[in-house]
Amino acid sequence: MTAFILVPGVFTGAHVWEETAARLTGAGAEVHAVALTGLGGSHGPAGSPGSAPSGVALETHIADVVAAIDSVGTVTGSAEGGADREIVLVGHDYGIHPALGAADRRAERVARVVYLDAGMPRDGVPALAAVPDQALREQLAGRAGAEGAGGELAPPARDGWRRWGSTEGVPGAALDRLTALAAPQPLGTLLQPLRLTGAVAAVPTTGVLCTANGASIEMVRRLVDFGDPALQALTDPRVTFFELPTGHWPMLSCPGELAEVLLRAAAGEGHRLEPAAAAEPPAHLRPFPLEVPELPRERREHVDLYLPPGAGGPRPAVLFVHGGPVPAGARPTPREWPTLVGYARYAAGRGAVGATLDHRLHDVADYARAAADVAAAAELVRADPRVDADRVALWFFSGGGLLMADWLAAPPAWLRCLSATYPVLAPLPNWGLAGGRFRPADAVARAGALPVVLTRAGLESPGIAATVEGFLAAGKDCGADVEVVDVPNGHHGFETVDPADEWREPVDRAMRSVLAHLAVPRSDAG
Repeated sequence: MTAFILVPGVFTGAHVWEETAARLTGAGAEVHAVALTGLGGSHGPAGSPGSAPSGVALETHIADVVAAIDSVGTVTGSAEGGADREIVLVGHDYGIHPALGAADRRAERVARVVYLDAGMPRDGVPALAAVPDQALREQLAGRAGAEGAGGELAPPARDGWRRWGSTEGVPGAALDRLTALAAPQPLGTLLQPLRLTGAVAAVPTTGVLCTANGASIEMVRRLVDFGDPALQALTDPRVTFFELPTGHWPMLSCPGELAEVLLRAAAGEGHRLEPAAAAEPPAHLRPFPLEVPELPRERREHVDLYLPPGAGGPRPAVLFVHGGPVPAGARPTPREWPTLVGYARYAAGRGAVGATLDHRLHDVADYARAAADVAAAAELVRADPRVDADRVALWFFSGGGLLMADWLAAPPAWLRCLSATYPVLAPLPNWGLAGGRFRPADAVARAGALPVVLTRAGLESPGIAATVEGFLAAGKDCGADVEVVDVPNGHHGFETVDPADEWREPVDRAMRSVLAHLAVPRSDAG
């Protein structure tokens, strides 16, 4: 028999698991929903003011989960007289921190740890690092300095849950109940570092990703391909993945589907990531399949220039801005990725200076400094005497799409066109970007006559596709000059994952449109 131990997330108690637990029990499993101290545990009901005793910290909740593990008995009646039940430990959101800490202390008892729309905690790092809202993280860090680890964080109002993750799919009545039963989160649970001995590394794991909250198996695969050593363990055959097309609270939005996934995870099922073959490069390093001239690069600080053959006199320029976040240690860096270099040479072969850059978008909290890097790169390109400083276009990819917002909000006279390919055009729910700066849909109303060429992947992930549709709706409302170029059978990053015949013509059309806005002479445009 499988025994599921379900650990709730921030502000929540065991009550959130009721429907999923009922379905697991109906399937013959044993279920223990953990009531964490101060969040509906033995020291007071969830939602009661001051229910958490002083000194509640992450170690308190780890002890709660360890006690749940120890309470699971043996299966009697076997030939050996008794055998341990197979324990599957499920941590949702913040709950993965006490779950992982407990699994580290009872590794011999835990058959699998399930990360339910949760991050990857590391030894010595507090749960505060996983709080999605950047502004809130900074606020709590300030409170920690002033108050120490004491105090509590008030639960959100009904409309405030979105700061902690997408509420897509959660029925209104369930959201009302979630709010009514929410309890203050003891700050010590977020501020105390997680301590791991390493024993938990031997326990198989499953990640359940909620796509409406911005996570997907494809996204994880791309992060692994970037070569971050911390993520290479995800290619271990004992690691599996599932996706659920819902928001951050699947136990409320789709409890039946979640129960089915948990049962399959317990059975060792799920998608497995293949380690990169030694003879085959990861997707982002595959050769650019279109024919482009083999032009040399010229390096200028964090920018590489590709000049048109036989260029004479100042030429317009296109600066290609990579997406992200990209791990800081990724090598080669994005400005050398074949796709970006291919686009730059493509533009150069048609008479414009092509440029790529490295910007420091290594985390979703880095958009401000990445924006500064892009602005500096644009000025560096414009300062080159072979560039017509009054005819420049910026072309953004993927997660770099949010960086368009500054240029839409206040386009300089020299900016002739913006282009975006499979862009993210609003912060995804689990990114926690506060404020309105990096929201292109809000900025497009101030773009004036600035043209935008948007290349849309027809098989885009639903979360990203929704940001594109939101941008297009906002652009239509304000009469913005937005041209949409569709790749109907294209996936996100189609240049590296789809046959060139699927996207060659749309990419060429987008390039010709951008160059036309730069007024490249027809003899150069081909």
